[in-house]
Amino acid sequence: MAEVAASEDNKEFAPGTIIELADLDEPVDDEVCCGGAPAPKSNPFEKPGYKLQPYVRAIIKDKHVDVALVKTELDRSDHWGALSTRLGFNRNDYKVAPGLYGVGKPDADSEVLVTANYKLTFDIVRKELGGLNCWLLVLDTCGINVWCAAGKGTFATSELVERLQTTRLAEKVNHRRLIVPQLGAVGVASHTVRLQSGFRVIYGPVRATDIRAFLQNNLQVTEKMRSVSFTLRERFILIPVEINNFSRKIWWIFPVLFLLSGISTSIFSLEAAWQRGFAISIAVLSGGLLGTVVAPLLLPWIPGRSFSLKGTITGIIFGVIGVQILTMLSILEMFSVILITTAISSYLCMNFTGSTPYTSPSGVEKEMKLAIPLQAIAVLIGAVLWLISPFV
Repeated sequence: MAEVAASEDNKEFAPGTIIELADLDEPVDDEVCCGGAPAPKSNPFEKPGYKLQPYVRAIIKDKHVDVALVKTELDRSDHWGALSTRLGFNRNDYKVAPGLYGVGKPDADSEVLVTANYKLTFDIVRKELGGLNCWLLVLDTCGINVWCAAGKGTFATSELVERLQTTRLAEKVNHRRLIVPQLGAVGVASHTVRLQSGFRVIYGPVRATDIRAFLQNNLQVTEKMRSVSFTLRERFILIPVEINNFSRKIWWIFPVLFLLSGISTSIFSLEAAWQRGFAISIAVLSGGLLGTVVAPLLLPWIPGRSFSLKGTITGIIFGVIGVQILTMLSILEMFSVILITTAISSYLCMNFTGSTPYTSPSGVEKEMKLAIPLQAIAVLIGAVLWLISPFV
């Protein structure tokens, strides 16, 4: 996506003029030879290779860099895009052009809010700014949300300083204040930003819903604004994308499982391939659902601190219940199902740490170094038990 820019021959608008895009449409009522009236003319801010986005409502003319004013009400395309992203589709390319945007009718005294160019984040922020006049400085985080981008180094001091320079923000505001979301603090060194740009960083609230209250409270955060929650609803919202990620990585394994399950004393048995293949496929799917759905939803109530342990406990409990239902299994096959179910549940639950406020990056790294070898060993032993069980 590209930033909105005026064409070179657009000289009729003086700097500082706000041009409402809706006013530029020129519907024609006359019939034409091909039937019906022609569509509205392209507005003067379009140029080859650039797309004028539907969330832009107006343009502030500037002698250097024009500024797009954004809508604060989400339309159908925004909601469909959010739903698609929540389900895990188009997740890696759901972003807006970085740069300076405006909300309402910002002037030289309006506050500057900093955010990421992940469109889901961008939409959530602009939706909460209805009725306000402010600037919105969007950093190039490669389409990643503020929290994750700060950890990955894209919501960073260098990017913020560079974006201040390219947008020439210092020429548009009288003050030198930047409101940076609190979850981006790990990536932004306030003293360096001030030294290199002259702007002072003020860390705002965790949630976009608190921005209005923060501004009304003289840019002071309350304890509630600093608190990071991880409620049942917030965990539930993350589940669809985890399921999507799991299903895209694992679909190929099921034909393999059915083929391997048919290996027996008679070389290959279609009946065994179906019965045993069905059982081991259920184990894999159960491990996936336990690690991506059950364990995350029950997170606060499962014993242990590490996520791999929580997934392990969930996998063992439901794995034991599962083998009681699959009565056709031998002892070795039961152990195999429990091991595979538990390993998958543990691994996927551990992956969930990137979506939570429960752990630190160093803690996650330490846990993964310990847990992944154990999970791999469990899968290997489970696979060996499954293959040799018909011969024992």
